[in-house]
Amino acid sequence: MAERLKPVDAVTIGVGLTGSLAALELTQAGLKVVGLERGAPRFTVPDFQSPAIHDELRFSIRKAMMQDNTKVAVTFRNSSDQTALPIRRWESFLPGQGLGGSFVHWNGQSFRAQVADFIYRTHHLQRYGKKFLDACGPELTIQDWGVTYDELEPHFDRFEYLLGVSGKAGNIKGQIQPGGNPFDAPRAREYPNPPLKETYFGAIFRKGAESLGYHPYPQPSANLSRPYTNPLGLKLQACVFCGFCERYACEHYAKASPQTTILPVLLKNPNYELRTNCEVLRINLDSTGKKATGVTYVDGAGREFEQPAEIVFVTAFPLNNVRTLLLSGIGKPYDARTGEGVVGRNYSYQTTGGATVFLDESINVNAFMSSGAPGTMIDDFGGDNFDHSNLDFIGGQYVGSIMTGARPIEFHPTPPGTPKWGLEWKRAVAQHYNHTILIQQHGTSQPSRLNYLDLDPTYKDAWGQRLLRMTFDFPENDVRMSQYIADKVVEIGGAMGGKIVVRGGTKRPYSSTFYQSTHNAGGAVMGDDPKTSVVNRYQQCWDVPNVFSLGASSFPQNITYNYSVTIGAITLFALDTIKNKYLKSPGPLVPI
Repeated sequence: MAERLKPVDAVTIGVGLTGSLAALELTQAGLKVVGLERGAPRFTVPDFQSPAIHDELRFSIRKAMMQDNTKVAVTFRNSSDQTALPIRRWESFLPGQGLGGSFVHWNGQSFRAQVADFIYRTHHLQRYGKKFLDACGPELTIQDWGVTYDELEPHFDRFEYLLGVSGKAGNIKGQIQPGGNPFDAPRAREYPNPPLKETYFGAIFRKGAESLGYHPYPQPSANLSRPYTNPLGLKLQACVFCGFCERYACEHYAKASPQTTILPVLLKNPNYELRTNCEVLRINLDSTGKKATGVTYVDGAGREFEQPAEIVFVTAFPLNNVRTLLLSGIGKPYDARTGEGVVGRNYSYQTTGGATVFLDESINVNAFMSSGAPGTMIDDFGGDNFDHSNLDFIGGQYVGSIMTGARPIEFHPTPPGTPKWGLEWKRAVAQHYNHTILIQQHGTSQPSRLNYLDLDPTYKDAWGQRLLRMTFDFPENDVRMSQYIADKVVEIGGAMGGKIVVRGGTKRPYSSTFYQSTHNAGGAVMGDDPKTSVVNRYQQCWDVPNVFSLGASSFPQNITYNYSVTIGAITLFALDTIKNKYLKSPGPLVPI
């Protein structure tokens, strides 16, 4: 029997980026908020200090900061006619666990989505027509977000200044800015900090890309280029290019995370209570099924509690948001056979890849001196920045030299034909380690009626609850797109002086056995139609209006870019309306 606790105004399921933001905004508005985090508490001091934080075996290989999949895994299969099996080693994507969530071990790559991303279906129909879209793939289920870039721009701006993003604007109020990305959506002002210093491998990429007529620019980064104090009064320091960023926390207060930009202020607010090592089992509903009454969770000692709350925020990793809604009976589960239902629908991932460029041994790249987002890149092939009229796909990828550390266990480039082990392999690693540049391709992922999330009928977690099941393979549209851009990347590699350029690009079938991206998206998507979305434009559940599901689970399809800044913007947009409208008159914010 669960022990019933004292009611509060709001509870967040997870205390990562969205959970921290929601709690900050609501406590400042005077609400009593409880944050429930399944992982442990952790802070820059003492938990993230070197040399322990630079343990590549512990953090990169054994995934110490990631979700404990001996307790809660995800099952996976490529298609509905296969039997899904649990993923017992995180490789393809890395769900974070612990205070701060995945926003602790992220790289800091800080892009905005583009104008067309938010009106995705409308944009493509207007530019190319329905016949073209159908030819790209009749199984694709792209849709608009229900919100526009212009509505989100002030919230993009606010979030970037909260993080202290380092970058060079490419478009300020419609005016293209020299040195920035000419394909940028318009912004109100410059980034809060200048871009990071360009790496040598970035300079080599820049020269090659420029020679082919492309438009290189410095990657926007939440690794700070100089000391900075954010609007909450929290001080961050300049990045020292230590080479340990993704999969690691920052010991130097130089990477934006909840620990450096939000939590020190939030945790001092008497309206907030953080509870760690608490696994939320479900959201509780009243007898009508139309109102949440709170959540039930188990603490680290195995005790079960009921936390009553007037508002419930689902603020976990995107896959876990979807699972929580399914376990709680909120929204109609998606049925791939009929196409009906919404929860689990429009799951999308990311198309990645890229080339390996082997240079002359006289060129010393020194990629071990790097940050999480040090890239020099081009956006000429991002999204719909190039004309698709005579192509057979939609979507695109950014391309860039984005090497984040060249750590010794993970980075050992060798050209084709090299033995996989032994003396000759060792010699090849020594020969090429400091003379090789990786070029990344990173891009859109279109949703398909064949790709979805649901509850596994067989496998359960440590508390006896059904695991989330992922059914996913890359749509042929995305493979065609990535392979088209891979040809362009090979040309860039040659222009960089590559003696050998090994081609990349996305291929089928999707495999969960090697890292690709942690940008899982969709499954509880936003929109303006309850028949094709779980939440409205304010990320409020259509069926249970006092439940808000925040984060990338609400993306109807995935964008070209790393998505953290877009998550921040749509979260702040939703919270602004919750504070100024919902709290005054609780109920649906958008009529059905």
